[in-house]
Parts: sequence; structure tokens; C-alpha cells
Amino acid sequence: MFGLEKPAGQREPGRSGGLPKMASVGDFNVLSSSIPATKVELSVSCRNLLDRDTFSKSDPICVLYTQAIGNKEWREFGRTEVIDNTLNPDFVRKFIMDYFFEERENLRFDFYDVDSKSPNLSKHDFLGQMFCTLGEIVGSQGSRLEKSIVGIPGKKCGTVIVTAEELGCCRDSVLMQFCANKLDKKDFFGKSDPFLVFHRSNEDGSFTICHKTEVVKNTLNPVWQAFKISVRALCNGDYDRTIKVEVYDWDRDGSHDFIGEFTTSYRELSRGQSQFNVYEVINPKKKGKKKKYVNSGTVTLLSFLIETEVSFLDYIKGGTQINFTVAIDFTASNGNPSQPTSLHYMNPYQLNAYGMALRAVGEIIQDYDSDKMFPALGFGARLPPDGRVSHEFALNGNPQNPYCHGIDGVMEAYYKSLKCVQLYGPTNFAPVINHVARYAASVKDGSQYFVLLIITDGVISDMAQTKESIVNASKLPMSIIIVGVGPAEFDAMEELDGDVVRISSRGRFAERDIVQFVPFRDYIDRSGNHVLSMARLAKDVLAEIPEQFLSYMRVRGIKPSPAPPPYTPPVHVLQTRI
Repeated sequence: MFGLEKPAGQREPGRSGGLPKMASVGDFNVLSSSIPATKVELSVSCRNLLDRDTFSKSDPICVLYTQAIGNKEWREFGRTEVIDNTLNPDFVRKFIMDYFFEERENLRFDFYDVDSKSPNLSKHDFLGQMFCTLGEIVGSQGSRLEKSIVGIPGKKCGTVIVTAEELGCCRDSVLMQFCANKLDKKDFFGKSDPFLVFHRSNEDGSFTICHKTEVVKNTLNPVWQAFKISVRALCNGDYDRTIKVEVYDWDRDGSHDFIGEFTTSYRELSRGQSQFNVYEVINPKKKGKKKKYVNSGTVTLLSFLIETEVSFLDYIKGGTQINFTVAIDFTASNGNPSQPTSLHYMNPYQLNAYGMALRAVGEIIQDYDSDKMFPALGFGARLPPDGRVSHEFALNGNPQNPYCHGIDGVMEAYYKSLKCVQLYGPTNFAPVINHVARYAASVKDGSQYFVLLIITDGVISDMAQTKESIVNASKLPMSIIIVGVGPAEFDAMEELDGDVVRISSRGRFAERDIVQFVPFRDYIDRSGNHVLSMARLAKDVLAEIPEQFLSYMRVRGIKPSPAPPPYTPPVHVLQTRI
């Protein structure tokens, strides 16, 4: 399900008055429809907090803040209850947050000793704070992060344990089937060709299309095929949220006729086949005009079956590691690194496009890799001392051990390489793809998944070999992200992406779509806000990874490993106050 996700903010505007906006119906594509994030529940415990009370122990509360992407401003997200007289609180009140793999969500947990009933935090004693990302919590073993509390110089402030649990409703799918009776006849010569369109309601009262059935030709009493949809897509896990269903008569020219509509909710549908799930189809226009109007037919729910899906987070929680490798284009077409016009120009005041793409993607993926050691490769350069051309060299100069520590280590190796290799050519991708594929081929048990980020300025020289490498790699636990920097035409990259036409080599088609390409220029923020550019880039290139990951696991029949047993803190009988 994850691969379909888009930010919950990007929604189609709602329609008022039941008047059909035909473009949204005709153009609906299930693969690009927005699905809200999955939700995770965060539980917070602390050990050995500072004692600020003279005659008793502290009365702690935890306050969670999230950070806005653009201006870096911290906003309060929520507060736990206060627990009286303890330095080892296990807070009962949880934080429920939307979770997107492709977004970096910075979090700050502040702790206070509450001294009065005042909601103003400055009136209470500060006990310290902890910074992390949501990905760091989810990516920790068993989705349990333990970190020191900091913020008071010279004092040991204790530790905080944050555990993330995916909410069950986000993992359910439903298999539903509908039929209709006595729908209005819309076609002059035959009967109607009906289909259903499902919309979930948004917080602001607008509606977002989430499913469209097939068309059943020439009948006023259609029986549609059963279809499967995630509960997140249908109602964002809110069982009482309105679901609007519209009935249309299909027309070849796309100007489908509106027959009528009805509303329901997940809770109503979950009663299954019953008198409660027979719905009158109402056409508001007709109802307003005709006094004797009853309805435009009825729609009946025939079956409703709930299935629980395994999710991306189940594998991460079970210990699957995501290994990140970066490959950087060192061909001469990038321009001389000492010149400001070069794509590799080392500006002391801001990152170049290569650095931005690397940081944007790497800083998110590194949360899912426990050792934070990343192989960093270059291609298309002449290497010292003899000037031989290499399409697979270690940026740190050590071919036996190309690993760099963290994204900072990769950046350091990249800058170092620029000073000692000569940019050359041609632009060959196959060697670095095969490099990662060799590692991926050695661990096919689901314990590791490999993501290769290729950053390039352009036209590929070994298209046939690259296609063959991608087709071979599509059988392995790996995904490839290609970020194109600079002004070149990237037509060949679109072909590698395989979203429109599945990539093939010598008559063999890729087993799954594993390549995601984006041109960096589409993300340059006109206001010069590079933080926003990087966040948007990461969002788009990483959004497909969880679905590509799940498609590999499903094809291979690999189930997630059981998560380590949950952390059970020692029991304290404590007074709590809300």
C-alpha cells in the first residue's frame, strides 16, 4: 500500500451539490490516488530523571514537539498526563502520528517537573529534552529507541525510551462486493452501463476519490466484481467518517451521466449483508424538480470481508535492514569542479546539486540502517596514479572497504574525491548497478534490502547493458533511485523508470518496477529555500520504496520476522493526574 501514498495535504477539491466533475471520475488512476499515511502510536517511558523536588520526587510530564520543514519552527504536538512522585515514569497517554517513510519528521521530547496546575510550561522545572526523527524510532530494533536526555549542562538527566506501534486499523483491507437494482435508464437505445465511484471525506469536508469499479454493460441491475481496498484509503482508519458513493452511466466519450449517490461509513458497511446495507440512490437535481421522485434505484452490499495485510513496518520492526549505496557521476560533462558553473562546484556556503540530492535521500534512509556504514562509489573518472578510467571506484580511495560512516562520511569522501580524480567519461551505469546486485544476490531471505542512489548529469552511454542489469536486479531485494542534475534532456532515464512501459532487455521483462527517476531541477525552490527543495525531492524519490520492498517480499513469499518481545518496564503503582 505504501507505494501509492502521497502527502495527505494533496487532495482533490470536494464537489458541492452532487454535480459530477467528470474529469475526476474519468481520469482516476488507482496508482496515483492519494492514500493517507499509516498511523503509529508512540509510547514514552523515562528512567532516572532529575529530581527537582526537595521533599519528594519529581512529578514529570512529557511534551512532544514537531518541526515545520521550511522555517524549522517547533510546534507543540501534544502532552502526556502528569505522573506524581516518580523518576521512572511510564506515561499512559500516547501520541498518535501520521507516518510516511519518505518524509523526515523531526521530533523533540521535553520533560518538566510539574509544580502547579498552570498549563504554562515556563512555570515548571525543565528536566531536559531528547531530539530524534520518527524514522529513527521506527527503524530502531523492535521500533524501540532508547536515548539519553540532554539539555542541562553538567547534569545526568536520565534516559527516555520511545516505542512505536503501527495502529491495527491501518493494516486492514476489505474485500467488498455490491449490486444494484432498478437504476435509472440513461441510454437512448439500450439500458445504462453503470459503475460506482467511492470517495472518502477529508477533514475540511471535501471528498477524495479512492476507488472506481468496472463498468457493467447494458443493465439496470448490475452485479459488480468484488474489490479490495485498504481501510486507510477508504476512510483513513476513521470508522465513522463519511464515504460517498456515486453511480454513473458510462459513455464512450468520457461524459459519463450521473445517476445518483448515497453516503455510508466503514462502520455501517462492516455490518455486512443486511437490511442496513441497502442504499437508495438519490439524484439531488431530480429530487428538487419532481415531487413524486422516490429514488434512482438501490445499491446493495453483497459481502464484506476484512483482511489484515503485513506492512512495511512489520518487516522493519522484525529487523530487516535497509542498506544504502550512493553512486556519483564524475564525467567531464559536469564541468570543472573549480568553476562556479560546474555541477560539482564546491561552494563553501551552500551544497551543490549533488550534495543536496545525496543529503535529502540519505538522511532519511540512514534511520533504517543500524550500522550507518554506507558504500559510496563514483563512475566516469580517471583515477590516480595511472589515469585509468573507472566506472566503479570507492570515493574513500579504498576499493576493499568503500564504506563511509553516515551521510557526513559520504559527503567528506565525495569532496575528497573531487580533488584527486579527473572528470572524464563515458556515463556507464551498469557497473555500479551490478556492484550492488552482487551484494543483494547474497541475501535473499528478507533480512536486508538494498537501495542504490545514482546521481548523474545526463545522457547514459551504456543503455543496453544498464537495461539488462536492471532486468536482472528486479529479481533481487533492491531498488534504484536516479536523480538527474543539471539542464540535460533525461528522456532515456524516463525509459529506465518503467512507470509507463515495463523495462525489458532481449525480450525479458523486469519482474517488478524497481527504478524511480526524478530531475532535480523540478525541485529547485524559487525562493531559494534549499531545505524545502530537499524535502520535496526526498518525498518523491522515496515514496515508491516501501511498495517496491513489499512487492519483492510478496513475490518471494517472505513473511516478516517476529519483532523482539515488547519492552515491559518494571511495575510502579503510581498516582496519575490528567
